[in-house]
Amino acid sequence: MNARKVLTLAIIRDSGNVLLGMKKRGFGKGKWNGFGGKVELGETIHQAAMRELQEECGLHVDEMDRVGLLEFQFEGDPVLLEVHVFTTTNFKGEPVETDEMFPKWFPIDQIPFDKMWLDDRIWFPLLLRQQKFQGFFLFKGHDTILSHTLSLVENFPAINDMIGVVCLLNISPNDPLYHATAAREDDHGSSNTLPR
Repeated sequence: MNARKVLTLAIIRDSGNVLLGMKKRGFGKGKWNGFGGKVELGETIHQAAMRELQEECGLHVDEMDRVGLLEFQFEGDPVLLEVHVFTTTNFKGEPVETDEMFPKWFPIDQIPFDKMWLDDRIWFPLLLRQQKFQGFFLFKGHDTILSHTLSLVENFPAINDMIGVVCLLNISPNDPLYHATAAREDDHGSSNTLPR
Protein backbone atom coordinates (compact mmCIF):
# COMPACT_ATOMS: atom_id res chain seq x y z
CA MET A 1 0.00 0.00 0.00
CA ASN A 2 1.36 3.40 -1.01
CA ALA A 3 2.00 6.18 1.46
CA ARG A 4 -0.64 8.89 1.23
CA LYS A 5 -0.26 12.64 1.71
CA VAL A 6 -3.48 14.58 2.29
CA LEU A 7 -3.66 18.11 0.87
CA THR A 8 -6.19 20.87 0.29
CA LEU A 9 -6.75 23.23 -2.63
CA ALA A 10 -9.05 26.28 -2.47
CA ILE A 11 -10.33 28.14 -5.52
CA ILE A 12 -11.90 31.55 -4.78
CA ARG A 13 -14.49 32.96 -7.20
CA ASP A 14 -15.98 36.45 -7.35
CA SER A 15 -18.17 38.12 -10.00
CA GLY A 16 -16.95 36.09 -12.97
CA ASN A 17 -13.34 36.04 -11.79
CA VAL A 18 -11.14 33.37 -10.25
CA LEU A 19 -8.33 34.06 -7.77
CA LEU A 20 -5.13 32.13 -8.48
CA GLY A 21 -1.68 32.37 -6.98
CA MET A 22 1.71 32.18 -8.67
CA LYS A 23 3.76 29.71 -6.65
CA LYS A 24 7.01 31.45 -5.69
CA ARG A 25 8.85 28.50 -4.17
CA GLY A 26 8.76 24.77 -3.56
CA PHE A 27 6.58 22.19 -5.31
CA GLY A 28 4.93 23.74 -8.39
CA LYS A 29 7.13 26.86 -8.40
CA GLY A 30 6.36 29.09 -11.39
CA LYS A 31 2.82 27.74 -11.89
CA TRP A 32 -0.52 29.42 -11.25
CA ASN A 33 -2.59 27.42 -8.81
CA GLY A 34 -5.24 27.61 -6.12
CA PHE A 35 -4.28 28.00 -2.47
CA GLY A 36 -3.65 25.04 -0.23
CA GLY A 37 -1.25 22.62 1.35
CA LYS A 38 -0.95 19.71 3.73
CA VAL A 39 -3.35 18.82 6.51
CA GLU A 40 -1.64 19.18 9.87
CA LEU A 41 -1.95 16.67 12.68
CA GLY A 42 -5.08 17.32 14.74
CA GLU A 43 -7.02 19.43 12.21
CA THR A 44 -9.80 18.46 9.85
CA ILE A 45 -9.51 18.86 6.11
CA HIS A 46 -11.91 21.83 6.21
CA GLN A 47 -9.80 23.53 8.89
CA ALA A 48 -6.65 22.95 6.87
CA ALA A 49 -8.22 24.47 3.76
CA MET A 50 -9.20 27.65 5.63
CA ARG A 51 -5.81 27.93 7.35
CA GLU A 52 -3.82 27.47 4.15
CA LEU A 53 -5.93 30.07 2.33
CA GLN A 54 -5.28 32.63 5.04
CA GLU A 55 -1.56 31.84 5.23
CA GLU A 56 -1.02 31.99 1.47
CA CYS A 57 -3.08 35.04 0.46
CA GLY A 58 -4.56 36.61 3.60
CA LEU A 59 -8.22 35.86 2.89
CA HIS A 60 -10.56 34.73 5.67
CA VAL A 61 -13.51 32.44 4.94
CA ASP A 62 -16.37 31.20 7.10
CA GLU A 63 -17.57 28.52 4.69
CA MET A 64 -16.30 26.57 1.71
CA ASP A 65 -17.87 23.91 -0.47
CA ARG A 66 -15.94 20.71 -1.09
CA VAL A 67 -16.28 20.09 -4.82
CA GLY A 68 -13.48 17.70 -5.71
CA LEU A 69 -11.36 14.80 -4.56
CA LEU A 70 -8.29 14.23 -6.74
CA GLU A 71 -5.48 11.72 -6.38
CA PHE A 72 -2.09 12.23 -7.98
CA GLN A 73 0.67 9.69 -8.50
CA PHE A 74 4.06 10.64 -9.92
CA GLU A 75 5.87 7.83 -11.71
CA GLY A 76 8.65 6.47 -9.51
CA ASP A 77 7.31 8.15 -6.36
CA PRO A 78 5.53 5.85 -3.88
CA VAL A 79 3.62 8.73 -2.24
CA LEU A 80 0.04 9.23 -3.42
CA LEU A 81 -1.19 12.83 -3.16
CA GLU A 82 -4.83 13.09 -2.09
CA VAL A 83 -6.13 16.60 -2.82
CA HIS A 84 -9.46 17.87 -1.48
CA VAL A 85 -10.70 20.73 -3.66
CA PHE A 86 -12.81 23.53 -2.19
CA THR A 87 -14.41 26.65 -3.61
CA THR A 88 -16.26 29.66 -2.24
CA THR A 89 -17.52 33.10 -3.20
CA ASN A 90 -17.77 34.24 0.43
CA PHE A 91 -14.57 35.70 1.82
CA LYS A 92 -13.27 38.59 3.90
CA GLY A 93 -10.37 40.87 3.12
CA GLU A 94 -8.26 41.51 0.05
CA PRO A 95 -5.70 39.06 -1.33
CA VAL A 96 -2.11 39.94 -0.46
CA GLU A 97 1.22 38.63 -1.66
CA THR A 98 3.03 36.29 0.72
CA ASP A 99 6.40 34.57 0.76
CA GLU A 100 4.84 31.61 -1.03
CA MET A 101 2.22 33.04 -3.42
CA PHE A 102 1.54 36.05 -5.63
CA PRO A 103 -2.29 36.30 -5.99
CA LYS A 104 -4.07 37.62 -9.07
CA TRP A 105 -7.69 37.71 -10.25
CA PHE A 106 -8.39 36.20 -13.69
CA PRO A 107 -11.62 36.47 -15.72
CA ILE A 108 -13.09 32.99 -16.14
CA ASP A 109 -12.46 33.10 -19.90
CA GLN A 110 -8.79 34.08 -19.39
CA ILE A 111 -7.58 31.41 -16.95
CA PRO A 112 -3.86 30.82 -17.76
CA PHE A 113 -4.03 27.05 -18.28
CA ASP A 114 -0.75 27.13 -20.23
CA LYS A 115 1.01 28.18 -17.01
CA MET A 116 -0.82 25.77 -14.68
CA TRP A 117 -0.59 22.06 -13.90
CA LEU A 118 -1.72 20.02 -16.93
CA ASP A 119 -4.57 18.37 -15.04
CA ASP A 120 -6.19 21.73 -14.23
CA ARG A 121 -7.64 22.18 -17.71
CA ILE A 122 -9.34 18.78 -17.37
CA TRP A 123 -11.19 19.23 -14.05
CA PHE A 124 -11.35 23.03 -13.68
CA PRO A 125 -14.38 23.39 -16.01
CA LEU A 126 -16.35 21.11 -13.68
CA LEU A 127 -15.51 23.34 -10.73
CA LEU A 128 -16.63 26.42 -12.66
CA ARG A 129 -19.95 24.68 -13.41
CA GLN A 130 -20.27 23.93 -9.67
CA GLN A 131 -20.22 20.18 -10.27
CA LYS A 132 -18.67 17.71 -7.82
CA PHE A 133 -15.97 15.41 -9.18
CA GLN A 134 -13.47 12.72 -8.30
CA GLY A 135 -10.40 11.72 -10.28
CA PHE A 136 -6.95 10.18 -10.52
CA PHE A 137 -3.94 11.44 -12.49
CA LEU A 138 -0.70 9.57 -13.17
CA PHE A 139 2.16 11.93 -14.04
CA LYS A 140 5.58 11.36 -15.57
CA GLY A 141 7.63 14.24 -14.24
CA HIS A 142 5.67 17.47 -13.88
CA ASP A 143 4.72 17.98 -17.52
CA THR A 144 3.27 14.70 -18.82
CA ILE A 145 0.01 12.97 -17.86
CA LEU A 146 0.34 9.23 -18.57
CA SER A 147 -3.27 8.41 -17.69
CA HIS A 148 -6.24 9.79 -15.82
CA THR A 149 -9.82 9.15 -14.78
CA LEU A 150 -12.43 11.76 -13.89
CA SER A 151 -16.07 11.34 -12.95
CA LEU A 152 -18.93 13.35 -11.51
CA VAL A 153 -20.14 12.44 -8.03
CA GLU A 154 -23.27 13.27 -6.06
CA ASN A 155 -21.54 13.81 -2.74
CA PHE A 156 -18.54 12.93 -0.58
CA PRO A 157 -18.72 10.65 2.48
CA ALA A 158 -18.47 12.44 5.83
CA ILE A 159 -15.49 10.22 6.70
CA ASN A 160 -13.41 12.20 4.21
CA ASP A 161 -13.15 15.11 6.62
CA MET A 162 -10.98 13.04 8.94
CA ILE A 163 -8.87 11.26 6.32
CA GLY A 164 -6.01 13.67 6.90
CA VAL A 165 -5.81 12.89 10.59
CA VAL A 166 -6.17 9.17 10.00
CA CYS A 167 -3.47 9.06 7.33
CA LEU A 168 -1.05 11.24 9.25
CA LEU A 169 -1.38 8.88 12.19
CA ASN A 170 -1.02 5.84 9.89
CA ILE A 171 -4.18 4.32 11.37
CA SER A 172 -5.45 1.30 9.47
CA PRO A 173 -9.14 1.21 8.47
CA ASN A 174 -9.25 -2.03 10.49
CA ASP A 175 -8.21 -0.20 13.66
CA PRO A 176 -11.07 0.71 16.07
CA LEU A 177 -9.56 4.20 16.39
CA TYR A 178 -10.26 4.77 12.68
CA HIS A 179 -13.99 4.24 13.20
CA ALA A 180 -14.02 6.13 16.50
CA THR A 181 -12.47 9.15 14.76
CA ALA A 182 -15.03 8.99 11.96
CA ALA A 183 -17.92 8.62 14.40
CA ARG A 184 -16.72 11.64 16.40
CA GLU A 185 -16.73 13.76 13.24
CA ASP A 186 -20.21 12.52 12.30
CA ASP A 187 -21.50 13.43 15.78
CA HIS A 188 -20.55 17.04 15.05
CA GLY A 189 -22.67 17.15 11.92
CA SER A 190 -20.08 16.93 9.15
CA SER A 191 -21.22 18.19 5.75
CA ASN A 192 -19.78 19.45 2.48
CA THR A 193 -20.29 23.05 3.57
CA LEU A 194 -18.54 24.56 6.52
CA PRO A 195 -20.84 26.03 9.18
CA ARG A 196 -20.80 29.78 9.72
